[in-house]
Amino acid sequence: MFRIKILDGGHSDMSSAEIEPLDAALRGAIHAPGSAEYETARTLWNGMVDRKPGLVVRAMGASDVQLVVNFARDHNLLLAVRSGGHQIAGHAVADGALLLDLSRMSSVRVAPSERTAVVEPGALLSDVDKETQAHALTVPLGINSTTGIAGLTLGGGFGWTTRKFGMTVDNLRAADVVTADGAIVTCSADDHADLFWAIRGGGGNFGVVTAFEFDLHPLGPQVLSGLIVHPLDQAPDLLAAFAKLTDTAEDDLTVWAVLRKAPPLPFIPEDWHGKEVLIFAACYAGDMAEGERAMAELRSLGDPIADVIGPHPFVGWQAAFDPLLVSGQRNYWKSHDFESLPQAAIRELVAAANNLPDPATEIFIAHVGGAMARVAASDTAYPQRASHFIMNVHTRWAEPEKDATCIGWARDLFDTMAQYSTGGVYVNFMPEDETARLPNAYGGNIDRLARIKAHYDPGNLFRLNHNIQPASVPQAAE
Repeated sequence: MFRIKILDGGHSDMSSAEIEPLDAALRGAIHAPGSAEYETARTLWNGMVDRKPGLVVRAMGASDVQLVVNFARDHNLLLAVRSGGHQIAGHAVADGALLLDLSRMSSVRVAPSERTAVVEPGALLSDVDKETQAHALTVPLGINSTTGIAGLTLGGGFGWTTRKFGMTVDNLRAADVVTADGAIVTCSADDHADLFWAIRGGGGNFGVVTAFEFDLHPLGPQVLSGLIVHPLDQAPDLLAAFAKLTDTAEDDLTVWAVLRKAPPLPFIPEDWHGKEVLIFAACYAGDMAEGERAMAELRSLGDPIADVIGPHPFVGWQAAFDPLLVSGQRNYWKSHDFESLPQAAIRELVAAANNLPDPATEIFIAHVGGAMARVAASDTAYPQRASHFIMNVHTRWAEPEKDATCIGWARDLFDTMAQYSTGGVYVNFMPEDETARLPNAYGGNIDRLARIKAHYDPGNLFRLNHNIQPASVPQAAE
């Protein structure tokens, strides 16, 4: 007997005989609690999330997804959907739910002559980068290669090449989606345009994407990139200079600022390991010689501890931060968007960086804008186009007994920085306890999203996410 939660909060006790028809029809397989496959599927990147679904289905293709969606809907079951398992809130797994695991659907098919790629939802960013860079092509992705493509894309997606090529969603051509009624829908700007609009930032609220088709751009296989490390006591002046130079930076140049304790990296002198530092991480998505010129001002600032800017394989640069972002650590994030970084805001950031609760914790300020900002807020579900900086208070630690201290520190910094923010937020950086911020994430797009949700998922089957409630009266698709 399998006890699985239902949508009204109760449970359904399902016999093996009731499960068997689904199991027989699948290309993939069903896994019960206690099996190794079950444990693998339920384990997420954020070590704070330790949830036990009632049953796991590891899908092998779109037909499996369709079968599971129909089964969950017909039996009124609580359905969780996991792809990369990297999302900070941990919505991909819920206690007692029927868990649909997409991680085995991980193919990446590149059409170099057309400069497109079709990517399955279980692929990681590393999978996409390796296949596209084999042809010196890229799609804008995030900065941690173990992130899943599905969650990144559905939330918006930004990284080192966003200023030049736009966000991940800006490069999405089409997607195959299994909707709540079990239909397999291909959506694009010309077909089911309302659904296509909604999935470009609206998360997993509207169905299960089984394939993404992206536009690709020439880049690589090498880029000018790397880190510049400074003592934190130089940060007030250096961050002011950073804010100024990023205001006029060309789209090819992206510079992020990171405040943290120096990790034991081989290019950082050993006597600086564990001490507070400011790190500039920079990437130039263009000609190497032009990149040297574009980075000259940044590299002339202050008296750095280390400067390792140079040519690097883009695939390697995309994975450069993976060793600092390993799976299993406890994570609690808080985020704000900024149009500028005034001196008062810089003082608060530096003060917080002098009081980090754990050596694994960092504050990063992502430099965005450029091509991302030239898309209207209403053109995609992701509306935060005016942001010039995105802050992630990236709080990480290992010991459960430090939970209160680390979470409290993150919330305090978040509250302090609110006065300088736009009020907007990137939905992929929202922890589970920020349900009240959903209107901040979607701004003027929230009502349209609720109407589209009511059309494609009136019963809110896809609710384990940063949930957009269906509009009270279902309306025709827009």
